Amino acid sequence: MDVKLFDSELKVMDVLWREGDKTAKYIAEVLKGEVGWNKNTTYTLIKRCMNKGAIERSEPNFMCHALIPKEEVQEAETEELINKVYDGSADKLFAALLGRKNLSAEQINRLKQLVEELE
Repeated sequence: MDVKLFDSELKVMDVLWREGDKTAKYIAEVLKGEVGWNKNTTYTLIKRCMNKGAIERSEPNFMCHALIPKEEVQEAETEELINKVYDGSADKLFAALLGRKNLSAEQINRLKQLVEELE
């Protein structure tokens, strides 16, 4: 993924990923409730996402559509985390996750299943 989205832009994208195509006005109302942003802040962030090619808008009513799937962003962010914090080593990230003492039995089983699927 060539587009780098900042945390604030990801909040806008998250509304579209959760709820599908929505108007800018609707997104602003949701983010006012969730984050406390005013309408102008949200509109500015929508425009930034449009300039980056992450959102397209259509009429009527400034309807917004996510052009980038959430999975693509998650993959790029995970890759960046692995490279930045874990020296490019996915197994170091995995070891750090496994080393957390607060994983539930269900989470541990899911991780085991993921490893088995990769083998």
